[in-house]
Amino acid sequence: MKPTQPSPAEERAAEHMRQLVERLHTLEDRLRKGGGPAKVEKQHREGKLTARERIAKLIDPGSLFVEIGLLVAHDKYDGQAPAAGVVTGLARIEGRPAVIVANDATVKAGSWWPETVTKVLRVQEIAMRNRVPIVYLVDSAGVNLPLQDSIFPGQYGGGRVFYYNSLMRRRLRVPQIAAVMGPCIAGGAYLPALSDVIFMVDKTSFMGLGGPNLVKGATGQKVDAETLGGAMMHTSVSGVAHYKAKDDAHCLELIRESFRRLKTAPPALKGSPPAKRADGLYAILPPDHRLPYPIQEVLDRLLDGADFLEFQPEHAPEVLCATARLNGHPIAVIANRRGFLKSDGRPRLGGIIYTESARKIAYFVETAERTGLPVLYVQDVAGFMVGVEAESEGIIRAGAEMVESMSCATVPKILLVLNHASGAGYYAMGGQGFDPHFTFSWPTARIAVMEGDSAIQAVFGPELEKLKAAGQPVPDELQERIDRTRADYERWLDAHYAAARGHCDAVLDPLETRRILAFVLDLIVYSKHRENLALETLG
Repeated sequence: MKPTQPSPAEERAAEHMRQLVERLHTLEDRLRKGGGPAKVEKQHREGKLTARERIAKLIDPGSLFVEIGLLVAHDKYDGQAPAAGVVTGLARIEGRPAVIVANDATVKAGSWWPETVTKVLRVQEIAMRNRVPIVYLVDSAGVNLPLQDSIFPGQYGGGRVFYYNSLMRRRLRVPQIAAVMGPCIAGGAYLPALSDVIFMVDKTSFMGLGGPNLVKGATGQKVDAETLGGAMMHTSVSGVAHYKAKDDAHCLELIRESFRRLKTAPPALKGSPPAKRADGLYAILPPDHRLPYPIQEVLDRLLDGADFLEFQPEHAPEVLCATARLNGHPIAVIANRRGFLKSDGRPRLGGIIYTESARKIAYFVETAERTGLPVLYVQDVAGFMVGVEAESEGIIRAGAEMVESMSCATVPKILLVLNHASGAGYYAMGGQGFDPHFTFSWPTARIAVMEGDSAIQAVFGPELEKLKAAGQPVPDELQERIDRTRADYERWLDAHYAAARGHCDAVLDPLETRRILAFVLDLIVYSKHRENLALETLG
C-alpha cells in the first residue's frame, strides 16, 4: 500500500512540531554538558568520571535512560545550575528497573541548590512508590551555602531526603545503594549512612561531617582528608563504609554485582505494534493550539494495535475512555477529543468537560480501580463547562465526583499533556497535585489556569467594555498592560517554563513517547512483583 501524500495542513503541523522538538533538543544538549569542557577535564584529571559517564557505564548497555527533571532550574541562577547539579532518572541495571541519583561535580562541585533537593525527593518518591532499587552516586561539596535558607529548613528541605532514606530502609524494604565517588560532606553524609550498602573509591572519595578546614577551625586538629574520612579509614577503621573500590569503573562494577544478587525481576512484556507508524505524530497537532485534531490518530501511534475498546463511544464523546494495551501492558486510557461534536443531538465543544462527561470519567476510573488497570490520562483540556445550563445540571457535583474518583483510585496514574491543561480540568484529569505516578508533557503543552486571551478578558474585560460603550479608543497605557499580560501568559504557558519548575517529570519528543511510557509501565509492574518477595539482600 503506497503511503499517502501529506496535506499542506499536515506539513505545516509537522514542521511546527519539528521546530519545537529541535528547540527542546538544543536546550537538553546544552544542559547535559553540565559545567562545561573545562570542568569535565578537571574531573578527568582527578581520576574521576563525570556523572553522566558513570551512569552510562552503570546501566545495561543500549538500555533507555529516562531522565527526570533535566530542565529543572534551567532558566534560573543566570544559567549556572544546569539540571540543578544532579542527574536523576530511571534505567535498567542487570535487567531490573532502578532509580539513579548522580551528583554532577562539574556544576559548582556538585553542591546542592534548592532544586537539587526537589529533584532528589521526586525520584526517591518514584523508588518508594514502585519499590524499585535506588542508587546514589555521591560526589558533592554539600549545601550551596549562599542559598542555604531555601535548602536547609522546611518540610521539604534537605532533611526530607534523609527521612525518605529511613522510610525506604526500615518500612518499605526498598534497596538503597550508595557509592561515594568524591566528596560527601556534612549532613549529606547521612544519605549513604542511611543506605543499605556503601561503596567508597580509594584515594578519590571522602565522607565526613566536616572537612579538614572545618575540623581545624572547630577543634584545632590538623588532619588530611584521607586520614579524616577516606575510603581506607571508613572501610578498615570506622566501619561506616562496606566496600572499597580501586577506581570509578571498579565501583560501578561492584554496584552491578549487587544487583545480580537481588531476586529475579519480572520479564518486560512485549505487545503488538501500534496500528499506525510513530513518524506521523508530528503532523497531527496544528500549529495553532486552538484548532481541532483527531485524538485517535495520536492513540493509534502510541498504543498497541490490538485490544483497543472504547467505552460508551456515543455518550459524552468529548472524552474518549477506552481499555487498551501499551507494549503488552493492559491499561485504561482517558483522552480529550477536540473540535465540534454532538451528543444526543446537542452540540459539544471538545476539550471541555460537561456534566455527562465528568460522570462518565468518574465511572470509568472506578471500573479501572476495580479491575486493577493503570490509568493513562492524555490531556488536552480547556476546563469545565460554565453557564446557566451547566450549573443547573450540577456541573460542580459531577466535577467533584470526577476529582474524588481520580484522587482515591489506588491504581497507578500517568499523565501525558499534549496541548491545553487549563483550570480545574487539569486537576481532574490526573494533574500533578493529585499525585500521579508520572507526569510527562509534549513541547506543545500549555499548563495554566487559563489561556492568555481568557485572562485578558477576565482582568480587563469590564474596562474594555466601558471604553467600547463610550466609543473611546483603548489608551496606550491600558494597551501596554494588556500586551504585558499576554506576553506573561505566553511565557508561563511554555512547556519549558513548566518543566523548569518541576511541573512535569520530562518534556518528551513525541517519537520517544511510546518507548518511555512502556518503560514506566514496566517499572510499575515491578512494584507488584516485589509485593510477593521477601526482603532482598544486598550485602
